[in-house]
Amino acid sequence: MSVLFLLISALILIYLGVGGTIAALVMSIATLVGLFQDEWHIASIVFGGLFLALALILAIPSELRLDKFSRPLLGWVRNRLPRLSSTEEEALKSGSVDWDGELFSGKPQWSKLLDAKPAHLTSEEQAFLDGPVEKLCAMLDDWKITHEHYDLPEKAWKFIRENGFFGLVIPKEDGGMGFSNTAHSEIVMKISTRSVSAAVTVMVPNSLGPGELLMHYGTDEQKKHYLPRLAGGEEVPCFALTSPVAGSDAGAIPDKGIVCKGEWNGKEVLGLKVTWNKRYITLAPVATLIGLAIKVYDPENLLGDNADIGVTCVLVPRETEGVHAGARHLPMNTVFMNGPTWGKDVFIPMDQVIGGQDMLGKGWTMLLECLSIGRSISLPALGTGAGKVASLATGSYAYTREQFGRSISQFEGVQEALEPIAGYTYMMDAARLLTSGMLDRGVRPAVPSALLKYRNTDLMRIVINHAMDVVAGRGVITGPRNFLARAYQAVPIGITVEGANILTRSLMVFGQGAIRCHPFIVDEIAAAGMEDEDQAAKKFDSIFYRHLAHTTRNALRALVLGLTGGLLETVPRQGNIQSSYRQLARFSAGFALMTDVTLLSVGGGLKARQRLSGRMADCLVQLYYATAVIKQWHEEGYPDDQRPLVDWCLQTCLRDLQHSMREAIINFPVAALRWPLRLLVFPLGATGLNGPNDKLGTRVAASIVEDTPLRQRVSRGAYTTMDPDDPLGRVLNAYKLANETSGMRSRLHDAIRNRDEDDLDGIALLMGHERKELVDWACAEGIVKADECDKLQEALTALYDVIRVDAFDEEGLKALSRCAKGKRKVVERPVKE
Repeated sequence: MSVLFLLISALILIYLGVGGTIAALVMSIATLVGLFQDEWHIASIVFGGLFLALALILAIPSELRLDKFSRPLLGWVRNRLPRLSSTEEEALKSGSVDWDGELFSGKPQWSKLLDAKPAHLTSEEQAFLDGPVEKLCAMLDDWKITHEHYDLPEKAWKFIRENGFFGLVIPKEDGGMGFSNTAHSEIVMKISTRSVSAAVTVMVPNSLGPGELLMHYGTDEQKKHYLPRLAGGEEVPCFALTSPVAGSDAGAIPDKGIVCKGEWNGKEVLGLKVTWNKRYITLAPVATLIGLAIKVYDPENLLGDNADIGVTCVLVPRETEGVHAGARHLPMNTVFMNGPTWGKDVFIPMDQVIGGQDMLGKGWTMLLECLSIGRSISLPALGTGAGKVASLATGSYAYTREQFGRSISQFEGVQEALEPIAGYTYMMDAARLLTSGMLDRGVRPAVPSALLKYRNTDLMRIVINHAMDVVAGRGVITGPRNFLARAYQAVPIGITVEGANILTRSLMVFGQGAIRCHPFIVDEIAAAGMEDEDQAAKKFDSIFYRHLAHTTRNALRALVLGLTGGLLETVPRQGNIQSSYRQLARFSAGFALMTDVTLLSVGGGLKARQRLSGRMADCLVQLYYATAVIKQWHEEGYPDDQRPLVDWCLQTCLRDLQHSMREAIINFPVAALRWPLRLLVFPLGATGLNGPNDKLGTRVAASIVEDTPLRQRVSRGAYTTMDPDDPLGRVLNAYKLANETSGMRSRLHDAIRNRDEDDLDGIALLMGHERKELVDWACAEGIVKADECDKLQEALTALYDVIRVDAFDEEGLKALSRCAKGKRKVVERPVKE
């Protein structure tokens, strides 16, 4: 019993993370006692012997340990740790770690999540959303933008410039609005629910672009000159990063600047002769100020001995001789300004280097810092906006559309499609707000920004596809009535830009996160890279054994929490979701263990193991999104009506998390480690996390169908209108009338079902499209009251109008063709239905 007691004590110490040395010593004593008392069998002796050896290693003098153990271990670890390129080293130095670090730790501190300052809007920011943003949305007609003008209307461009939309994040002292990152996200999201083209036009100058780079790195002279002009719309900016041959590989940028002397404003100055060829550059066709990422070379050593200076960010005024722009790409029937820009041997002075001459070669760090901001806001906001407008419009359409005398929202097949629309929209919104809250606290979330961009755009695709399934034929016909077409067409844009999702998932999220967020790996890589072997061994010695204790603790936590269902974990009681907290803690420990095993066994080969990296990225995504949902529910005070959505999101994340982790283990590239990992992470097998059941799914589907505050919460932040001539307003107006006349229509349907089968005229009337005659018959029969007839007539007309689609006769199609060629107005000539 004494042996068992000591053994359990040691395991508890390791589990609690008290200290590897103390735990190893206790375990060693248990081994020795067991040997003398003959209480141990051979396997236990071997197991205990390992701890005894570890205790001895930790107990011996540091110099002896360095020579006998740490130096040889350092040599072995050097061959296992990932090797970082110069761009990857720069990436690790940029950005910061926040809640993502807790998820990688294996033991997340829930108080850090719940107590963190949440995303919020000031009264000024809310007024801007309710005022200028609402007015901008009202003046946008997406059909005309995409099929007649191929551009935003001039009044919209003027309104955007005059009302500070290009300077949302520029400080007030520099002429901007000085808004928070959360406000930036809310503004982009709301505009995107009206027009993707307008949202992209607004978001680009406020995310990755000259303005943001100048704010963080510009010289005082550059800030004073450019920021007020950018904020007021006098300058329209773009930033050109992508080259045709480099794509997402920034390290392979072929665009260059050669240090030389040249003439600028009539004077000979030191500068750069710049040559570039960029594509996919948003706002390039109309930009007056072009930001460029180039590689700078100094072949004549005008600046020193280093001829290869590196990636640099520069500003090139559009009117500079040799600059070419103006041609346009047309991204998937959205018409935001996008196109190529190029130039050959264009001379600019050193004053046009962002940050001045001192920032030559530091462009990659600058870009990474700013990418973490833009990637956290722009496309995640667009993805969430698509989910909100899909929830609002599709839920309304499902309620108003009737088949077989019933709303199709009552059909289980339709509910099965509505369920993920509502659930994933709530999930996207929670993750968006968690991340924007980080930004407002000064965090530069490099890893969350990548996973948020990847997951929100991917969920956008899922949500819009489900919405199209529900709307069916109504959603596939082109025309001004279609309220889903543009979002559907825009999905590939979000998937592709700012780092294609395949690249982001398979290389960036886990590849960067495993190193950046790990408590020891960065220091171990630094030690392995030190030239002084003595200093390297000392640094490694101070880290490695703590790393070993960290890994052991997570292995034990994963096993114990897996065996007990997390019951030993202390978790918050708010919200009565302790079981979800415990499962998340369990999987965080398993994820941390697998991260360590992956780094030490696969090491530098991780880049080539993209299926493994992608599955581990999916694990992190599910951990992050589940905890984001918890954070959002916490900030809103745990309202009961949101409980079905919260439960659905948590159960979905845990199911998908379990699946991704099992797939990672089953396919782990080192076959000998599969069985031990499966034993530690899934000691009882993968059971019990099956996702939401049908009953919960039905309640979640109803959240965007029933006219309740919960429906308003899911779609909160979307632009709405009740104008029956507007594509969205048409369906919302019909939804309102359908709710107001539900009792009348129910009585009418009962009368139809109970009609006299011999009444052939009545049957023909009821089965036809003559709504006035139908209402007159219902009034004459006393089915509805006299004062209800007009309202019923209005509702039936609106319900029929919702299901109508656009149709063009031959002249209408010719007009459409003429418009495409000459930007003339299309005159719709509807065909009688």
